[in-house]
Amino acid sequence: MEDDDPNPNASASKTLDPVLQKKHQEMLERLSARHQARKSDSPGSSSSLESTSSFLSRFADSKQSIESRIAGSRLASSSSADPSKVKSDLAEISFAIADLEKLLAENSYFLPSYEVRSSLKSISELKQNLESLSGELVPKKKFSFKNKSTSRKPEPKQPETQKSDAVLPPKISIRDSPGFRNKHGVNLVKTFRGSSIGEFTLADLDSCEVRLLGTVNALFLHRLRNCKVYTGPVIGSILIDDVEDCVFVLASHQIRIHHAKKSDFYLRVRSRPIIEDSNGVRFAPYCLEYEGIEEDLKAATLAEETGNWANVDDFRWLRAVQSPNWCILPEDEWISRVSVSDFTKEEA
Repeated sequence: MEDDDPNPNASASKTLDPVLQKKHQEMLERLSARHQARKSDSPGSSSSLESTSSFLSRFADSKQSIESRIAGSRLASSSSADPSKVKSDLAEISFAIADLEKLLAENSYFLPSYEVRSSLKSISELKQNLESLSGELVPKKKFSFKNKSTSRKPEPKQPETQKSDAVLPPKISIRDSPGFRNKHGVNLVKTFRGSSIGEFTLADLDSCEVRLLGTVNALFLHRLRNCKVYTGPVIGSILIDDVEDCVFVLASHQIRIHHAKKSDFYLRVRSRPIIEDSNGVRFAPYCLEYEGIEEDLKAATLAEETGNWANVDDFRWLRAVQSPNWCILPEDEWISRVSVSDFTKEEA
């Protein structure tokens, strides 16, 4: 019966301060108007239905192509194909899935919620299929030349990778991603300018401050406690899992947050941020500064402030009223603009 609440705004006010609720409602109204204007101005798209149909057709074609390539790789592997060719095929399929995820992120602002969820589910299934296939083909050779070690020291690392693969894209299971891991109480800085790094991982960090300058294609954050993370624009997606008591300043086309507790997110994002199984999370606008950030934002097509930081989707809260798991961070609690230009020490 809660879905039929005749006055959802009144119910929402029970979870948000009235002033903040008013600001939130005004923000959502501005977003709605902007989205309507975008749909009207989009060439060749006279209605959201036409835009949705066009997206679904393109999405279905790409999905079918990826499924065929996964099936083809499985068939080729059974006929003793060149291992290096198999590995290359897996990497190409992984990039195709990443492109499909980016396509969804770039178009999700006009898609109905049902279509977004359905598309995310399809992408998740593709990742699982690729993860299963890569698990069949890659680890056999990967472990074969490590058996010479009687101590078998590499083994403790494998369960951690398998656990993270349930959340992270399958690319992580195909090749190691550069990143900062297993650090406590240190400052960590990385500059991506002039680097060939396509994706970066932060994992198992406690009481650390992380500053990432420049652009990267994808960013994965896993098991962070009491950390501060400041990043330049991410061209594709940011996936976050299992974080608590942290502050994040992030810019990306798509941001998904799993199992987050008591953390603040300062975001610039093209599509609506997604939270799942999270509580006590608060949101505010992006506030990072460093020399060249405006050029980086333009290069990542994130120069425009969309206001989507305040338009959060809680996939575990399907009622019409405001989710109690997240809120807008009161302005008097916002951190000041963070400048990282003078912080240049880099720790590996």
